[in-house]
Amino acid sequence: MKLQLTSSTAALMLSMAAYANTPIPESTETETVGPELVETVTQRPVFGQNLFEGFKQAEFKGFNPEYTLAIGDRVTLQMWGAYEVAVELTVDAQGNVFIPQVGPVKLQGVANKDLNQVIEKKVRSVYQKNVNVYSSLNAAEPVKLFVTGFVQSPGLYGGFSSDSILAFLAKSGGIRPESGSYLNVELKRNGKTRAIFNLYEFLLTGTIEQVQLGDGDTLVVNTRQGVAAFDGLVENPVQIEFANGQTALKDALDMVGVLPEATHVRIARNQMAKRNVEYLPIAKTADVQLQSGDEVTVVSDKMPGTISVSVEGEHNGQAVYILPYGSTIKDLMARLSPNDRSNIEAMQLFRESVAERQKAMLDVQLKQLEQAALSARSKSIGEANLRKADAESILQFVERARQAKPRGQVLLGQNKTRMEVLLKDQDRIVIPNKTVLVQVHGEVMFPNAMVFDNGKTIADYVSAAGGYSQKADQSRVLILHSDGTISRIEYNDGWFSSGLAKYDVRPGDEILVMPQVDEKTMQYTSDLMQVIYQVAMSTAVVLSL
Repeated sequence: MKLQLTSSTAALMLSMAAYANTPIPESTETETVGPELVETVTQRPVFGQNLFEGFKQAEFKGFNPEYTLAIGDRVTLQMWGAYEVAVELTVDAQGNVFIPQVGPVKLQGVANKDLNQVIEKKVRSVYQKNVNVYSSLNAAEPVKLFVTGFVQSPGLYGGFSSDSILAFLAKSGGIRPESGSYLNVELKRNGKTRAIFNLYEFLLTGTIEQVQLGDGDTLVVNTRQGVAAFDGLVENPVQIEFANGQTALKDALDMVGVLPEATHVRIARNQMAKRNVEYLPIAKTADVQLQSGDEVTVVSDKMPGTISVSVEGEHNGQAVYILPYGSTIKDLMARLSPNDRSNIEAMQLFRESVAERQKAMLDVQLKQLEQAALSARSKSIGEANLRKADAESILQFVERARQAKPRGQVLLGQNKTRMEVLLKDQDRIVIPNKTVLVQVHGEVMFPNAMVFDNGKTIADYVSAAGGYSQKADQSRVLILHSDGTISRIEYNDGWFSSGLAKYDVRPGDEILVMPQVDEKTMQYTSDLMQVIYQVAMSTAVVLSL
């Protein structure tokens, strides 16, 4: 029988728990970093790149009061009283509309806000009283615009002369975020620039210049200008564009939104052959200028004052304790209120950072297992069919294993120094109760809890749980103790009741019977067993293949 205790794992967890982060001292000095692989700013989203998604679902048919009527525009006219008419009129090639019983009215060049007044004046020249007039612009002149430059799909697009340039940009698929400018969008007519649009003004203030479009106009998205990337404690971790080669860091921070807990900025300068890094408090950024290619990371560099630790399980104290930064388990125990049912010796510690690390390590192993299953080669058709079945089983197992959520337990065990372990913010302490139960899980017929019997062996408890399932590996079992430590038992020569008698089951133990992997037909047996063990030890759940 091979009995393996996880003492090395416990020591590793203790060393991780004893490590405390030391805040970086404030400094405005510039350090020079040697050649390295620098992350390009193009890997981050661009501020405003989702601007055009909202134009795909609906069209806006409003009219600017300053819009001037042009040939092809349609006007709705209603007259009532002594003379009644309801008609839609189109501005003809001479710029007029013809009103029955009144005659032609020149509307080309008339502002939309003056439309009713111009028509009413003409009507009054014929009907001086007892006739009321109401008119409105119904549809603007259909136009086609060339949309070109750094857009997704340059081309000729149709719309109306009253449309916003945003509608035409949306029809072309929007600006190419990695190369197009949001600050320099030109509207041209006959080769001359009529207007230049800064789309950041629309994004930040909701305003954009309304320009009447003409048939054959060209909308040009120029190349993007200076770019800086923002990450860390900001509301919008994006790239922002700026003109004139540089911009004030303070203005850029206002644009991306700094979170309240942020205190410092780290600026990586990428203009020269060497990458220079600056680190300074946010309060001292008023005079700092950004240049194209800079990468800004906003961080919190604070000395922790207090930490929050939750306590669950069997005790009479609070559910949450606020402790000074640097407190240990011993400090917490001095404030704790255990009772007669508290099993202090089996106290457990759970930590978010450990759970994240366990999850990351598990994901790496699952990825390797998945790649191995998909890239397996076969020498014959029969072997290929077998490998295909293996791969399908492994991929299903990998998908289920990815759903596992490690508990993040720091194994304290009975180590003499466990009371000196430093606590971290959001740590969770669990105090088990003194129990006389033994639980049996995994590949048994009826997973259950039963009363501890000093004379019973592992085989006896498994038998009391209905015996092994068909998928059980009768040579491998894990014992989870109430303090979180784990004993791994393997029998290289099979599972014998006489061998089981050599291991003493304790009150509060959990017996996990592991699943069987067919070593004769299934490739990657050792890799599979490693993942199964890792999931079981980090989550207390046994996954079967």
